[in-house]
Amino acid sequence: MTKRHVSLPAEADEGVTAFIEQVDDRLSSEEDTCEVVRDTLVDLFGDRDAYERWQAGEDVTPAERVRLQGYDPCNATLESEYYAEKDEEQYTRSKHLQWLWRQFDDTPMADNIDFALRFRQMLANHLFAEAGDNLRLFKGITFTYGHNIEIGDNTVVHDDVHLDDRGRLTIGDRVSISDSAHIYSHDHDVNDQTAVRNFHTIVDDDARVTYDSMVRAGCRIGKNAVVGAKSTVQGDVPDHHIVAGSPARDIRVKPGWESVADPVEEKLVNRADEREIEYDLPDDLDVFDEFQRDLTPPDGVDAPQN
Repeated sequence: MTKRHVSLPAEADEGVTAFIEQVDDRLSSEEDTCEVVRDTLVDLFGDRDAYERWQAGEDVTPAERVRLQGYDPCNATLESEYYAEKDEEQYTRSKHLQWLWRQFDDTPMADNIDFALRFRQMLANHLFAEAGDNLRLFKGITFTYGHNIEIGDNTVVHDDVHLDDRGRLTIGDRVSISDSAHIYSHDHDVNDQTAVRNFHTIVDDDARVTYDSMVRAGCRIGKNAVVGAKSTVQGDVPDHHIVAGSPARDIRVKPGWESVADPVEEKLVNRADEREIEYDLPDDLDVFDEFQRDLTPPDGVDAPQN
């Protein structure tokens, strides 16, 4: 689809560019990331006066104190912080940057598309394992860590997409991921959901994952392939093929690509086992089981692992 080029007025663009470059420079320096994130959020939310009053020892209400403390990611916790197998060294910085990403999306400026796309591109350069050029990362995107994501050039990720990188997630060049799609790289055992397996999930070049679809951990969406809206992908999608349904099944080859597309069965082949990422847990890990269930089957025989 042909689109129009849209840009900010010159004066506004100058201000946006100066702000993004300032944050980029600070994140690229040896400065403490928590301080950079805190200062950026305090100013974006227009709370500098209140923050300075609090730092000067003046009285603030309990609610004000919680709000002002919350600009500092060192005073926050995220769900992924509880995951036992995460890389603690990498996660510390990733958490701080993820906090900035999420809180930025709650500011009015997140709806200023030209500014917001440029700001998220800058953050992606610091957060992701690899961030290509000309990314279009829209509002409400969430991820597990961020540092296990690789994205190629000219890729677009639309509103409210979840990119799970508890394992590893590779997204190629010129990929389109539509609103509310979920792409996973971890899975749970069917009996003991505290038992987690991590995988490498791949969305290859020129693929499209369309509205409200789900790609299961360890799958590969092939080059130039299409996943239909509201589909659930549980196996590999071959290059140039279109799949749809729940579970997704092969429908046809994209018109004009028949000569280079391999014929496939209707049912997709699941090769997740080949892409499993093994991990070791620390010996001194303090295991926390939030469910506290007795998982012994009634016949006394252990159920097979997923």
